[in-house]
Formats: sequence, C-alpha cells, structure tokens
Amino acid sequence: MALDPVQLATFHAVVAHGSFDAAARALHVTPSAVSQRIKALERVVGQVLVRRARPCEPTAAGQSLVRLGGQIALLEREALDAARGALTGRARVAVVVNADSLASWFVPALTAVPDAVFDLHTDDEGHTADLLRAGTVMAAVTTERVAVQGCRVRRLGAMRYLAVAAPAVHEAWFAGRDLAEALAEAPMVRFNRKDLLQHRFAREVSGRDLDPPAHCVPASSAFDTAVRLGLGWGLLQERSAAEDVAAGRLIDLAPGRYVDVPLYWQCWRLESAVLDALTTAVHDAAATALR
Repeated sequence: MALDPVQLATFHAVVAHGSFDAAARALHVTPSAVSQRIKALERVVGQVLVRRARPCEPTAAGQSLVRLGGQIALLEREALDAARGALTGRARVAVVVNADSLASWFVPALTAVPDAVFDLHTDDEGHTADLLRAGTVMAAVTTERVAVQGCRVRRLGAMRYLAVAAPAVHEAWFAGRDLAEALAEAPMVRFNRKDLLQHRFAREVSGRDLDPPAHCVPASSAFDTAVRLGLGWGLLQERSAAEDVAAGRLIDLAPGRYVDVPLYWQCWRLESAVLDALTTAVHDAAATALR
C-alpha cells in the first residue's frame, strides 16, 4: 500500500512542532484530524511512529519517515507557489548549526532568504548531523564531510580558535611553567560536555589526554565573557580574541598555535528553490567569515 503524503506531512509536523495540538494549528486542522492521520499512517506501516511525550519524538521506526514527510511538505508548498504565481505562505525551514557559527557569521545568511521561516536548532558541530539523519532538520552546519544519506555536502571553510586566558589566570597558572604541565591543572572553560575542543588542544600540546577542572558555560557570549573575566582558560574564535590579545586583555597561551575546525554545509538533496537559495547564502557568508 502506498504511503499517504498528507499523513506523512502531518507526521513531520507533529515531530517538528513537538505536539499534536501544535501540528494542528500549523496545518489549520483539528487535533482530532492530526491524531487520526497519525494512527492511519501507523496502521499502514505496522509500527508505532511517534512517542506521545512532551515534546513528541519519532520512534526508531518513525525516524526513517520524518525526512520524507518534511520533503513532501516543502515540495508541495513550492509547487503551489509556482502554480499560483505568488507566495501562499513562507516555507518553514529547520536548520541545525553550532553555537559559535550562530553567534557570529550564520544569521546574516538567513536574511538573504526572505521567503522562509526558520526553525533553528543548536548543537555541537560534531553532532549536528545527527538531527539531519533523524530527519528533524533540512540542513546542518557540521564537521562531517561525508554526505548523510539523501543529502548533499559543500565545504564552507574552517573556524580558527586560539587558546587564551585572562592575565590573572595566566599569572596564576601558566607564567614560568611548562605549558603541558600547566594545562593538566589549570581550570578550563568548555561549552558543554560534548565540547572537546579544549581537550583536543591540551592533547595536541601534551601528547596525552588531560582532565583538568572544567566549567561548563553553554552560551557563546557567556563563554567568551567567562574566559575574559578569568573563570578559566578556553579556546575563543580568532576574530573575537585577536584584538584583546593585541591589547593585552587576553594572553595567547601558545603563540603561533591554533585549532582549526573545518565546517561543511549539508542539506536535503532536493530540487528546492528555498534550499538552493539558503545554500548559496550560507556559502557566501562563510566565504567572508571562515578560513
């Protein structure tokens, strides 16, 4: 039996909006209609597709259908717009991006695509592709250079980071000491437990895995502030740190050394005007912001 495109689009809406009620509002139908469509789709597939939780999440069986439902919804909207010769409403585009890109160069790219409503997610750049695999987003800024199945990939450039500390932290922990020895003991600032950038730098310097005391500060602006105020040392974007290093407000712990994080753009492999426009805008923005 063929899958019903309306049921698939409804299933995607439930996952994207997090609940049956929110999906009903987005689709301009009743919650009962949403429930009936999901149950009908589950009967066809023979599996429970969505966990009725807060927010609703796809089951393992449902993950393979989320992306298909989203693709159908996007292509249907674009086809209607083309047929009617005018926009019937902005397409909703879900994108996941790492926090540092979101806080610096990524948002200007969105303003170049006025015919879309964006649903932005954030995650560590090494994990953003997981949402793409699950079908809950249409595009991702990621460190994965191998295309996720059903997606296309394009290199954006590299984000460069410098290991820096406030002068007081440098004086207390690093001045006159071997850098590897100091990194084993000095408190560091990391974004969250997925963030291994500081550990990567410490391993490259020392040749071994180090586990110093670490503060978790899960917001880009607060992370930068924490390092500047002396909570611990950390890796800041070169563009953000260079002026303060030159002025002596921050100390470069290893002049001439840095960590480059290569970034790639992955998105659904569709003939979609919105995704094509977004891809061009993201690539153009990255060309001026990344190495």
